[in-house]
Amino acid sequence: MTTYKVGYFVGSLAKASINRLLSKALVRLAPPGLSMTEIPFRDLPLYSYDYDADYPPVARAFKKAIADVDAILFVTPEYNRTIPGGLKNAIDWASRPWGTNSFARKPSAVIGTSPGAIGTALAQQNLRSVLCFCNSPLMNMVEAYIQFTPGLISEDGQVSNEVTAEFLRNYMTEFHAFIVRVKTALST
Repeated sequence: MTTYKVGYFVGSLAKASINRLLSKALVRLAPPGLSMTEIPFRDLPLYSYDYDADYPPVARAFKKAIADVDAILFVTPEYNRTIPGGLKNAIDWASRPWGTNSFARKPSAVIGTSPGAIGTALAQQNLRSVLCFCNSPLMNMVEAYIQFTPGLISEDGQVSNEVTAEFLRNYMTEFHAFIVRVKTALST
């Protein structure tokens, strides 16, 4: 069986991010056919096309980390009804300069959690719009808007609610199947 390397972005830069906890749970619940690696972006400067002629080393390493994986999982909070600025900045770095878009033809999925009842639905919709422009094949089903409650996910990624754990396990299984379909289609 082929193992696919999945890079994941945690959209929040906060150390105590509930989306970081969600990412730990997703890594724990991923099927054996997925190898999960976080791709950090905290150290990227603010993007400007002034860098396009000569990317700084941190941005080159960031783009290489994306190139080295088969798919991308975005685990994002919702800030002011959209994605966090740091995540948008990372996407801008990865998709530039023109003709070197790191997300083109790379399967992706979006998930997130928040204390609110609608999870991160608006941020996810915004992110999907950006990723469509970046030509990243998106897993549109299963959608996952997780309402976070205290104690739902432990520091080591254990999910206390079995229904939520099963949903997240299924989400990762579906993401695996989606990656296989996209990679198969793109190889023909």
